[in-house]
Amino acid sequence: MSGLGAEPGADIAAVVVTYQSASTIDDCLQRLRAARGVGQIRVVDNASRDGTLAIVQRHAAADPRLRFIANPDNPGFGVACNQGARDCDAPWLAFVNPDCLPEADALARLRAHAAAAAGETLLGADLVDEAGVRDGAARRRDPDFAAMLHASSARSLDVPLDAALPLQPVAAVSGALMLLSRALFERIDGFDPGYRLHAEDLDLCRRARQAGAMVAVANDVRVVHVRGVSSRSRPLFVEWHKHRGLTRYFRRFEAPRRGALRRLAVYAMIWARFPVAVLRAAWRALRP
Repeated sequence: MSGLGAEPGADIAAVVVTYQSASTIDDCLQRLRAARGVGQIRVVDNASRDGTLAIVQRHAAADPRLRFIANPDNPGFGVACNQGARDCDAPWLAFVNPDCLPEADALARLRAHAAAAAGETLLGADLVDEAGVRDGAARRRDPDFAAMLHASSARSLDVPLDAALPLQPVAAVSGALMLLSRALFERIDGFDPGYRLHAEDLDLCRRARQAGAMVAVANDVRVVHVRGVSSRSRPLFVEWHKHRGLTRYFRRFEAPRRGALRRLAVYAMIWARFPVAVLRAAWRALRP
């Protein structure tokens, strides 16, 4: 594809939310412009200050499929995803992190899986890092916070790969890359804007399942995900909103069926980890 227009029948809108993404967004957008089935690209920038927007503007000038929204501040990942979805009209939506590097056929293959499935489907891909190591967040179960009070093993949400299944049903996939129909996205009211940058994907997947859709990973679609590009310079901000997101998720889905003492214990457990998580994240950010 030349990048100057959509191929006939291209029915996927790729929505990319950027923040301080200059190190990967050029490669990501080159790949999306060359991707099969992509008829529209929307980039929503959350007030980047590192040259991200200049790179996006260059791609937009070269490809009429690409439009961008430059937010004056950072309203959060979910809000920006919803903005991008509203700004396009393709029947399929692919939410793609700026540090995801899909091959030319990846999104079209996800769409083919979803279109062939019985009923509505929200799909993720087999995410790996640059060394080929799988990202556990690609396949997850729902959190059980009460169980976490008694067993540290319950804190891991990772679900093992079932290589025998091209399409592996799971409770949740990673928000780094997910594809679903616009009809399903609108029926469940999109991303919850109350999350800033963590647990919104768990929330979206759970509401999709509650609406009768299947959530699954396409194990035969592998996508490189360069993790943590935009979060390394702000560990306090990231960890605050991670823990706030977990609190919101617990309050919505689990707290109503727990007693008052159990709820207090869970809130204490979540926030007791906050200072430790900040120190670990800061240490990782300082390492070369």
